[in-house]
Amino acid sequence: MTIPDGPEPRVVTGLSIEADPLLDALDGPRSGPAVVAIGGGHGLAQALGAVSRYAGRIHAVVTVADDGGSSGRLAPDLEIPPPGDIRQCLIALTPDDSMWKRLFEYRFAGSDVIGHSLGNLIIAALADLEGSFEAALRDAERMLGAIGSVVPAADRRLLLEAVVDGVSVSGQVAIARSRGQITELAAKPVEAAATVNAVEALLDADQIVLGPGSLYTSIMAVLVVPGITEAINNSDAKLVYVCNLITQDGETLGMDGADHLDALLSLTGMRPPNAIVANTKAIEIEPPLTAVVVDEDTIATYGVDVTAADLVDPGADWPRHDAARLGGVLARLI
Repeated sequence: MTIPDGPEPRVVTGLSIEADPLLDALDGPRSGPAVVAIGGGHGLAQALGAVSRYAGRIHAVVTVADDGGSSGRLAPDLEIPPPGDIRQCLIALTPDDSMWKRLFEYRFAGSDVIGHSLGNLIIAALADLEGSFEAALRDAERMLGAIGSVVPAADRRLLLEAVVDGVSVSGQVAIARSRGQITELAAKPVEAAATVNAVEALLDADQIVLGPGSLYTSIMAVLVVPGITEAINNSDAKLVYVCNLITQDGETLGMDGADHLDALLSLTGMRPPNAIVANTKAIEIEPPLTAVVVDEDTIATYGVDVTAADLVDPGADWPRHDAARLGGVLARLI
């Protein structure tokens, strides 16, 4: 079905950067559903921009398997979860411009800290001062005036391992660059488990949003953490999968919407979503990338509804979801 135009979704206003616990208690919780968004990177940040337009409580459950860039350099030596995807989510949940927000977005261009995000360094410093990574994130949320909470999928850095065309591949970056069919995906060490906060957020949610984002190395990187899929399957929340606009070189070349869904279900054991959100806007992209086509009849064989609309951000240089349009669709799927 195609979603007709409707009223502009309600925008949740941000908290003051100088948050006062007493004032917060007097104001009470914001009205709206409890929504959990799952994934990592730019895709999850886009989802949070959409969710923030209608949700009352927001939790971002974020992958901790990123091993590239600034995160890949910091996490092993400091023995903390990689902060990069987490930092992006904190910024996405910060509606108002501030010096703190600009500092968290700042990336060094030279010297021995070249390539590092200052936000990653601040999170690492807070974790050292607090003695707890999750306590550091609560501090960062207060500093930024975030309107939701960011929750690591696990309390430690994890290593993604995949089987691609029968060959074992280790590491998020290496898997993302591999061309071929991924038939197995796991998070190591095997004793890793979902954080208590992640499980509680999923069990208490009214809606759980998967995607958009890298299918295997962002979305499934969270789902394969022991305890995450079990919590989703035991939750009464409406489960929604936001299909990507285009395929990703390496991970999903040649895959249509049904292929994305089949991989999600077969590799994680997750229950079928209540709905898939798909784009109807024509997208022109250079080969070998293609627009992700979602065939309603094929998706129906999984017992899943398709909700389709024009979701493309008209001002973006690269195909990405428009937060207002996506938020309007997701709000109607509660």
